[in-house]
Amino acid sequence: MQSEALTGPEDSAVAGLTNPRGLGLSRVPVRARELSMTVSAWRLSLVSDEGEGTITLVELTREQLLYRGDGVCLGWTQERLARASEALTPKDETAEPEAPQLG
Repeated sequence: MQSEALTGPEDSAVAGLTNPRGLGLSRVPVRARELSMTVSAWRLSLVSDEGEGTITLVELTREQLLYRGDGVCLGWTQERLARASEALTPKDETAEPEAPQLG
């Protein structure tokens, strides 16, 4: 079995970037051609050996998501931006508090 081939950069969720790291999420106001008003979106800042960039997630509707890439992510497809955003978004590792057993 060739496990090295499965973990190479071309197979990773952030293909084309070396040592990508998500720097955090921020809430930002955005305008989209598809909308007639300003809405809030999530912007993920990232850095890699190739440079810096951002991926902005705009929720047009509950079912329709739009990703925008800037910097090293400029020109990426919606699918590539979605995979990179999922892979680099910081995960909330705080465990939910357990309810105490009473009686």
